[in-house]
Amino acid sequence: MTTTVAAQTPAVSTASAADKASALAGPAEAAPSVPAERLIVGYKPGAAEAKSDKAADADAAAKGKEAGEDLGFQRRLGSGAALVDLGDDLSTKDVSDVIAEYRADPQVAYVVPDRLNKPLATPNDTEYAKQWDLFESTAGMRVPGAWDIATGSGVTVAVIDTGYVAHSDLAANVVGGYDFIADTAVAGDGNGRDSNPADPGDWTNANECGSGWGATTSSWHGTHVAGTIAAVTNNNKGVAGIAYNAKISPLRVLGRCGGYDSDIIDAITWASGGSVSGVPANTNVAKVINMSLGGGGSCTSATQSAINAAVNRGTTVVVAAGNSNANAANYSPASCSNVISVAALGRSGSKAYYSNYGSVVDIAAPGGDTSTGTANGILSTLNTGTQGPASETYAYYQGTSMAAPHIAGLAALMKSANSSLTPAQIESAIKTNARALPGTCSGGCGAGLADAAKTVQAVSGGSTGGTTFTSTSALAIPDNGPAVESPITVSGLTGNAPSALQVGVDITHTYRGDLVIDLVAPDGSTYRLKSASGTDSADNVITTYTVNASSEIANGTWKLRVQDTATLDTGTLNSWKLTF
Repeated sequence: MTTTVAAQTPAVSTASAADKASALAGPAEAAPSVPAERLIVGYKPGAAEAKSDKAADADAAAKGKEAGEDLGFQRRLGSGAALVDLGDDLSTKDVSDVIAEYRADPQVAYVVPDRLNKPLATPNDTEYAKQWDLFESTAGMRVPGAWDIATGSGVTVAVIDTGYVAHSDLAANVVGGYDFIADTAVAGDGNGRDSNPADPGDWTNANECGSGWGATTSSWHGTHVAGTIAAVTNNNKGVAGIAYNAKISPLRVLGRCGGYDSDIIDAITWASGGSVSGVPANTNVAKVINMSLGGGGSCTSATQSAINAAVNRGTTVVVAAGNSNANAANYSPASCSNVISVAALGRSGSKAYYSNYGSVVDIAAPGGDTSTGTANGILSTLNTGTQGPASETYAYYQGTSMAAPHIAGLAALMKSANSSLTPAQIESAIKTNARALPGTCSGGCGAGLADAAKTVQAVSGGSTGGTTFTSTSALAIPDNGPAVESPITVSGLTGNAPSALQVGVDITHTYRGDLVIDLVAPDGSTYRLKSASGTDSADNVITTYTVNASSEIANGTWKLRVQDTATLDTGTLNSWKLTF
């Protein structure tokens, strides 16, 4: 995206509309960037309205009557929440009264606006050039080094976006998806939800999405994102996908003017194998979800609930940090928990001028910066149509929308290399194996620049070609207690250990910043692998360390020493290995 999210948000045209948006902001929910026409209501598990549409409809009618308004239950979301229509032309007091009625009900867990989200990138020129973002030494993600281990086989990635426009450099990797856009005005394809996620184009006329809105051409945003993840490779044409043997399931949630939370929540639920009323069961359940979209306001309870459920089903959720050069904590879904939130770097390795930043950002990846030259953007699959589809092409885009699919592709490579990885382990390994930013990032860009080769090697269970010795005896790590040691006896080798001894570590822990990890050589010499850090709040340590152990005799008993140095968090050393 070349402009900020705010620049793409329809302007509020009247004072009453602005007041209406403000009224929707509760103590724990940020105001939406545009006025809401609907509410998402989550009921507590024991409430009749949590399961019965009839009860939810009756409750909406009753609360509307108390507030003097005509409310209507629209449908059940995949997360179990109810979508409630607010009706038209509600004043500030009317909206406040409706929300107050819901919040006063002890059976209501949350009530939030159904916000409009935006794609986080805009197109640029269509010149073809090298994909520096994959392999260039300065700010590339070192993807080719991962391809010797995994290429994404067996993994489906759901791209929750604008849908998919046919492209021969992507088609072989596209499997069934769904069109989740319920509103025909947003859909732009003449109907509501259906099994066809084809992108008809998201072009708009002037003022169509609000007063002052400039006319736009179609972005083909979802197709660009999908190409970065899994464009067909080694076919003598076009671009290479990061996880080029993975499959893409396109889920359409963004259309004219954007897309609603309610549709996105259902797409998250369905993509991860959950059930959505009126939608057939998903036969292409995704182990990775990419959401290169977002809007103003912190993560709502409704969206968080859907994400938590997806992660609990084993699906990793990757999201764009946003393009407003602002704190990502004030944007959704970037600020949601249980996601991998991705900031964007330019070709120099510094934070791109537009990228959001902050403590909620987990990792950085190439997003491009076309202000310094078209070829400094991210090249991927696209279409030439300014409104409806025309001819397939390739084009450079920039944005955190382009950075996120780099991480989604990496997650697919990891899952392909090791199918037992959980979403928490995938996030931890990406962050643990990141390299320092080549440039700068004022405000924070997470753990650094993702390193595909190092990360996939760390989780693959493979060796670097030497002899590997492994301990799989699980060992509990006491909370704020004494160090524990796990031994490995090495025999049958000659001479000293190598100058690049590989130490693979698999530790689950709820706050890895508490941990100190040392390698203890047979003669008692210690090598510090990890120090405690009060700012390293992520879970787990799943990585491979490199130690210069050339002064040590190889044979003998080596130990991994782990100590938890602070209270409240616990963990387990699951396994570790030495590769000589």
